[in-house]
Amino acid sequence: MTTPHHDSTCPSSHFSSSPFLSWAIILGLITGLICGEALFRYFQGVVPSEITSTCEFIGNTLFINLLKMILVPLVASSVVVGICSIGSPSELGKIGILASVFYISTMLMAATVGVLLVVTIAPGVGIGDTAGSSSVSSHIQSAGEHATGGLWMALQNISSHLIPANPLKAATEGDLLSVISVSILLGTALLVLGDSGRSVRNLFESLFAISMLVISWILHLAPVGIFFLVTWTVARIGLASLLGPLSKYVMTVTLGLGIHGLLLLPLLYFLATQTNPFAFLAKMRNALLTAFTTDSSSATLPVSIRTAEDKGGVSSYVARFILPLGATINMDGTALYEAVAVIFLFQCYGIELHTLQLAIIVITATLAAVGAAGIPSAGLVTMAIVIEAVNQSLGLQGDAALPLSAAALILGIDRIMDMMRTTVNVWGDLVGAKIIDTLLYRRVSVQPKEIV
Repeated sequence: MTTPHHDSTCPSSHFSSSPFLSWAIILGLITGLICGEALFRYFQGVVPSEITSTCEFIGNTLFINLLKMILVPLVASSVVVGICSIGSPSELGKIGILASVFYISTMLMAATVGVLLVVTIAPGVGIGDTAGSSSVSSHIQSAGEHATGGLWMALQNISSHLIPANPLKAATEGDLLSVISVSILLGTALLVLGDSGRSVRNLFESLFAISMLVISWILHLAPVGIFFLVTWTVARIGLASLLGPLSKYVMTVTLGLGIHGLLLLPLLYFLATQTNPFAFLAKMRNALLTAFTTDSSSATLPVSIRTAEDKGGVSSYVARFILPLGATINMDGTALYEAVAVIFLFQCYGIELHTLQLAIIVITATLAAVGAAGIPSAGLVTMAIVIEAVNQSLGLQGDAALPLSAAALILGIDRIMDMMRTTVNVWGDLVGAKIIDTLLYRRVSVQPKEIV
């Protein structure tokens, strides 16, 4: 059996192979933490808006927005090129089945871990209805409007993204799940057409090469962007906020993410590949550090693809198909976090949940995490969907139901929690890509031709 071939002419490979990027990102992260905490303490928690807005502008506009700017052409070309290089529709079906089984299984596993931990630790017991006196933003109220329907809303939301009425509009709005579904359809058609669609395949191959070249330029700004993003985050809330009344909640989320990311996913990796999962984790550090500091699976996607191919030994056609799909629908960390957060809020309000409600939370948190892409205030909307589903199952209405305003209790530290759960999301995508790549190569005697 032959080994995967990787094209050394990939425009981003030279920069990505340098150890400079890893160390520069780590330096940006550490100095950002120090500077942010120093600003928070110096201004006693009220950092002037001129400073925070400047940090946000540099971090978001000059780094995050640049990465997001290239996402639609990257995802579309990556998925199409990946599918076309698979070789046959039957092999595409095998990859699709493996990906679906892995994604659903790991998200359900993550949500279950979160439920077991939060029920055992009970971080919300004794805190009381402290959320009731908190100011509720318009974003929370807007999220409540999107949440009507609970579990049914989650299913509808996923379907609306998978079958966009206007693909071009979805692309302009950055709806990556819609872009991926249309790209899968187009790539499959080109795969069936064979040589008849070669000119269109060449177009997407060129678009992918251009996208990766632009990304290699943007990544030179990564250490600077990460420094300002972390400084902006810590300066607004301070590290001490993680040790206050919500410390048990933070501990529960962190413990759950740690169990899933450092025990369960590595175990699955080892069982499938028979190799050291932590050696693979070390090779993926650029992508994981980028995920932690940007708290965006989508913004991390360019780094994930490049790192998986160049350092992780994942074949190009698997990485370019599986990773864009995973970055959009495989949200292990989000599913776990949503489960913990919702049960925590019910505990704060003294509402007892039984086995049926806990099962509903596991299922709904998984579906809501999958369908979160493209929705304004995505984290709030997904949480609102889960809360609505549990309220309906308990028959709670009006003042007896858990209000969405309860989410105000945890909004202050959500950014830090988001950074951690996004890292687990990306780690799950990378582990899935490597496992699928390994299982596929064990089953296929002739490997598809690599492209680009």
